[in-house]
Amino acid sequence: MAMMIQSTSLRSGDPLPPETLDDETLLARMKQDDGEAYRVLVERHIDRAYALALRMLRNVADAEDVAQDSMVKAWTHRQSWEPGRARFSTWLYRVVVNRCIDLRRLPNNANIDDVPEPAEDLPDTVDTLHRREVYSRLERAIGKLPDQQRAAVTLAYFEEMGNGEIAQILGTTVSAVESLLKRGRQGLRHSLRGSELEFRQLLAQE
Repeated sequence: MAMMIQSTSLRSGDPLPPETLDDETLLARMKQDDGEAYRVLVERHIDRAYALALRMLRNVADAEDVAQDSMVKAWTHRQSWEPGRARFSTWLYRVVVNRCIDLRRLPNNANIDDVPEPAEDLPDTVDTLHRREVYSRLERAIGKLPDQQRAAVTLAYFEEMGNGEIAQILGTTVSAVESLLKRGRQGLRHSLRGSELEFRQLLAQE
């Protein structure tokens, strides 16, 4: 994804070994105003933040804004970070999900859908075209779920997160997440009734 975080006059710290420091170490350096640590953290997480926002919003421009805003918030709130309280990725996803839900509730954004069809390096056989169409139907069906169900389904099946981490992100309990996923799957089964492609994991019975 081609996006840029606006540059700020940050004090760069010592050079970081490429891809060797964990998020907590980078955050500790950020709390000392280390702009280089921030750059590495942005490069590591912004694509996943964008992908999550895009699945939640199905709007490219809004997803880019949410991803950038979430990373800017990581810098502006760096002093409040408490090591060991939650993983950075969990905190970041919570910021992204909450921002997406806020945007979805705006009247002008409720029905926006400008996501291009997924590109595949495959010939346009009948089977491939059918798969693209059903995949597109799945994406649209997820977009029609209530906010919390959509977030839970997206995190569970596209980000492959466990119910415990999803509960942290959504600020709820594991049992509530289980209920959200069950109702979300029921809604998807109804929307995708008649589809011949097998989304077995996503649409499986309890």
